[in-house]
Amino acid sequence: MESIYIIGSMKNPEVQRLSVKLRKLGFDVFDDWISPGPETDDEWQKYEKTRGRSYKEALNGWHAKDVFEFDKRHLDLADIAVLLLPAGKSGHMEIGYMVGKGKKAYILFDKEPDRYDIMYRFATDVFFNEEELIEELTSESSSI
Repeated sequence: MESIYIIGSMKNPEVQRLSVKLRKLGFDVFDDWISPGPETDDEWQKYEKTRGRSYKEALNGWHAKDVFEFDKRHLDLADIAVLLLPAGKSGHMEIGYMVGKGKKAYILFDKEPDRYDIMYRFATDVFFNEEELIEELTSESSSI
């Protein structure tokens, strides 16, 4: 089975639920980035501001470098990425990175968007139904 990097918001409990479901189907799923909890980005920002550091300085600090390298290493190891919406800027950067690397990159919408965006065409495919995504992943995996 292929390895899948699940991309999403740290505040979205659906990330872990989908990851568990995919693991039960035999996929090697990476979602360890969610383990620090839903408030980790807020706490990091508060910490950096307490230190008197700007956002640019914070991005160049040890914490940001380590977390970035951790995530990037696992993105590089993954065969497939799934962006689970809603997600923020980081999630969209990560899926774009995977597209740029020539890897399969799927987007699972949580609902029909209020505003359409053409650039989601960069993704390998988009889904509005989890079962259709799973069917695609399963058929993709069995064709290898």
